[in-house]
Amino acid sequence: MFDALSDRLESAWKKLRGQDKISQSNIQDALREVRRALLEADVNLQVVKDFITEVETKAQGAEVIAGVRPDQQFIKIVYDELVQVMGEENVPLAEVEGKTTVVLMAGLQGTGKTTATAKLALHLRKLERSCLLVATDIYRPAAIDQLITLGKQIDVPVFELGSDADPVEIARQGVERARAEGINTVIIDTAGRLQIDQDMMAELARIKSTVQPDETLLVVDSMTGQEAANLTRTFHDQIGITGAILTKMDGDSRGGAALSVRQISGAPIKFVGVGEKVEALQPFYPDRMASRILGMGDVLTLVEKAQEEIDLADAEQMQEKILSAKFDFTDFLKQMRLLKNMGSLGGIMKMIPGMGKLSDDQLKQGETQLKRCEAMINSMTGQERRDPDLLSSSPSRRRRIASGSGYREADVSKLVADFQKMRSLMQQMGQGNFPGMPGMFGGGGNPLAAGNRPSPGWRGYPGGALPAQKKKKEKKKKGFGTL
Repeated sequence: MFDALSDRLESAWKKLRGQDKISQSNIQDALREVRRALLEADVNLQVVKDFITEVETKAQGAEVIAGVRPDQQFIKIVYDELVQVMGEENVPLAEVEGKTTVVLMAGLQGTGKTTATAKLALHLRKLERSCLLVATDIYRPAAIDQLITLGKQIDVPVFELGSDADPVEIARQGVERARAEGINTVIIDTAGRLQIDQDMMAELARIKSTVQPDETLLVVDSMTGQEAANLTRTFHDQIGITGAILTKMDGDSRGGAALSVRQISGAPIKFVGVGEKVEALQPFYPDRMASRILGMGDVLTLVEKAQEEIDLADAEQMQEKILSAKFDFTDFLKQMRLLKNMGSLGGIMKMIPGMGKLSDDQLKQGETQLKRCEAMINSMTGQERRDPDLLSSSPSRRRRIASGSGYREADVSKLVADFQKMRSLMQQMGQGNFPGMPGMFGGGGNPLAAGNRPSPGWRGYPGGALPAQKKKKEKKKKGFGTL
């Protein structure tokens, strides 16, 4: 997401690089690039005008901080304004103490409303809140069946009275059932239309009046850009909503919806859908989203995703194996599958600061390399997975694995060699001895001691990393060739 916007903003920072301070003259080119970037991202025109005005005012009034370059200072100002525009802080879903919380889902047809309903239920279940889904969409063919199927998938019950019942009555009885059974949250999936019409709005208003929801969430397709903001405002004016869920954020490289909804409609974005899987729903944090837009990654979300998948006892066991060089192919396969559960490789890499600039081709190469590794490991026997040294010393075993996985013997040999290098490197890093950086953490002597003058390429000196390290980085970028 936001790829196009991030690339455009990058060119804005370049306008200020090499300048000694921010001034009225040198900031204009950067502001022009930011304006163009926002407009191309399909951000609402009025939001763009207000945004640029605020950034210009704050940039010209900003005090010059010693040691901070003008382009860095300008990025901080843009970041702060992005956070402001998107709502400053996360607005959590309501929870009524001691009572059943009622959530009403609204939106046009095709926005992913029914799927978003199930995603929200799964999210609440992870927070140990019991849920009941209520199917009131009697118009769209198979809408009720879809919700029932999704409910079974996430192990959440669905209340429905068929397609002949009155949607208002279905909603009323569903809420009564949830209250009678002491369920924490009931989520009502309502009917959508291809476009806003008065019948839909009237029915939605009747359901809302009957069940008195604590939350009314509008599900909006982020691919519609600034139109998403106008739609949110229309629903807010006619029905009264408490927040929005932006779907299909993973397919929108522009990001105009995220930057327009709060400012135009006044309604906060509470969640974003970032994929088709039911697990692909994330709470919306303006500061994290601003960080992603500016290509700074999103470490907090990455950590939260990892915490959902990683068992603490498993992690401790894995750490012990790494430190003692007992990490084997079974462990490696487990880690690859854990990575898959967290989402696509591209999605994960873009949450890591500095990795957002990897091209789609590089990410595809990385995905392909992981699949190749998995296929070859699956062709190994249990003994071979547990003892990689067996493969190092047995060409016949490598040939058998190559034949079974559909790859060449040279590919299997490379996998084994790379794995052995990685295992050795992990052990050394665990002991505080970083290869290529002798003595930095106690291994091999201090390069600054005994009058040693570091070479121009040593870290902390002009030139950055050592030439060998630069080569490694370049190699890693070209499709994750080494493990």
